[in-house]
Amino acid sequence: MFPKIIRLLTFVVIAFQFQAIALRAQSDEVVWVQIEAQPSLALAEDAIRSYSESLQDVNGFALGGGWYGIALGPYARDDADRVLQVLRREGAIPRDSYIAFASSFRQQFWPRGENQLADTAAAQPSLDSGTAEPEQSAEAAPVVAPETEPEPDETPAEARRSEALLTRDERMELQVALKWAGYYNAAIDGAFGRGTRGSMAGWQQDNGYEPTGILTTMQRSDLMRQYNAVLEDLGLELVTDTTAGIRLLMPMDVVAFDRYEAPFAHYSPTGDINARLILISQEGDQKTLFGLYDILQTLAIIPEDGPRERSRDGFTIVGENARIVSHTEVSLRNGQIKGWTLVWPSGDEERRTRLLGEMQQSYEPVPGVMPAAMGADSGQSIDLLSGLEIRKPILSRSGFYVDQRGTVLTSSEAVAQCGRVTLDKKTEAEVVLSDAASGVAVLRPATPIAPMGHARFATAVPRLQSDVAAAGYPYEGRLAAPTLNFGKLEELQGLSGETGVERLSLNALPGDAGGPVMDQGGAVIGMVQPAQAEGRQLPPGVAFAVDNEVLVSVLGQAGLSAQAAEPDRSLAPEDLTRIGMAMTVLVSCWE
Repeated sequence: MFPKIIRLLTFVVIAFQFQAIALRAQSDEVVWVQIEAQPSLALAEDAIRSYSESLQDVNGFALGGGWYGIALGPYARDDADRVLQVLRREGAIPRDSYIAFASSFRQQFWPRGENQLADTAAAQPSLDSGTAEPEQSAEAAPVVAPETEPEPDETPAEARRSEALLTRDERMELQVALKWAGYYNAAIDGAFGRGTRGSMAGWQQDNGYEPTGILTTMQRSDLMRQYNAVLEDLGLELVTDTTAGIRLLMPMDVVAFDRYEAPFAHYSPTGDINARLILISQEGDQKTLFGLYDILQTLAIIPEDGPRERSRDGFTIVGENARIVSHTEVSLRNGQIKGWTLVWPSGDEERRTRLLGEMQQSYEPVPGVMPAAMGADSGQSIDLLSGLEIRKPILSRSGFYVDQRGTVLTSSEAVAQCGRVTLDKKTEAEVVLSDAASGVAVLRPATPIAPMGHARFATAVPRLQSDVAAAGYPYEGRLAAPTLNFGKLEELQGLSGETGVERLSLNALPGDAGGPVMDQGGAVIGMVQPAQAEGRQLPPGVAFAVDNEVLVSVLGQAGLSAQAAEPDRSLAPEDLTRIGMAMTVLVSCWE
């Protein structure tokens, strides 16, 4: 009886030992993630090509019975479980994909020429319960301390397994970094196809790694470190401005909080980078939002060139010139208008665009909105809007309408080297002709306008010592309307006897240049010249004008004709003022 029990217990112990060995071997066994099976080789190859565009480690095996399987791998069992979980969650593989063992597969047909079943079988651990001891030599070799070696990197197989665990967003980040580094130029889709693999190999080659086309964990870290290095000296910090009710990633080594002037929170530059950050926060509705959209575009920090987009509940404004690039994003939510403007120096596009992307991802409105009266006790100026400078032209001069279509005569100085020209700061104008010899330019409004009045030119030679009046904007538009300046006609030539010029006894300022000079009947006899003569500043009370014969000639060159005035007419001062103000226009030159 007892011998039988002993033999039975012995068999049980042996069985448990073999089961433990088998389980241990199974946990170390190389496995696959089978994702699909097709009833023909042609269908299987088509499916494999499709999967290979977005997945790695795609293999094809014959299954027997005329079926062909598609599997990912090989992986260790734990890695395979994680790959299966991640790819199922992302919808990259069918929901019914499962873990398969090498014993399920027969001949490999994809990739062509490979036989991973044989390779993995050779690498499998032995199921023997013990291992043979190495033979000992007669004399023990001296023990030598091993030299310290750098931490080994992953093998390509290990790199593939670690790569398979990346999420789609992480794979897309790697593509973005490769594109930034100049190695990748295709879509950012998270699919590591031939293009991505080639860009990885190129980056590896240039950075001293073996160009396998598979980035190891260490190499991925190195690539992302390079990608983020451009932001390291900006001091990025997630800041919550409770007064403005805005949370935003800010470059706090570049800007610092300055002041509140509703609806703006000003973060001013602190170092060599002339950058600014403006938070925008106010209560309002769609009408307020649209008003803000228009007002912001008058500011100096928002250049006129650049795309603009406005929707029902928000807007984006990009402004750029030779000095700065600004980016503004504003939205309306629950009666609160919030957003921000980043101003950055031109020419630093790599760092600006990277910073902009980080800020856009981090932006978050939080409870709170800036009080409307906040900062109201700050210094005020007509050139400032809540502490921000209003955009101003390079210079402004005077001009005058010569017909009912809004054609304008002005000084050529007013339109020299301008990015654009405006009439009364609102109507765009194009330069039809600019005659450097006479100093006269002809402008045409870009959109039709109907001026209140236009010039009529004198047909007779004006009398010396007669009274004259010049209309213009002496203070370059700081006053909303033109003014009249009275004087006398002193001479019908220049100081050196030049013809086509009139000398006036008149106090003219730079803004008066380009304005009309009229006789007592309101007829134009000339146009005020800039207050310089051959590079010399004129003394007070001395001004020059281009005479009307030259003006009529320039109009003829532009294909236009001048309208004649009634001769021998004398008007009361108020009537002369009305005529002068009706024909005179502010001409502004902008960057």
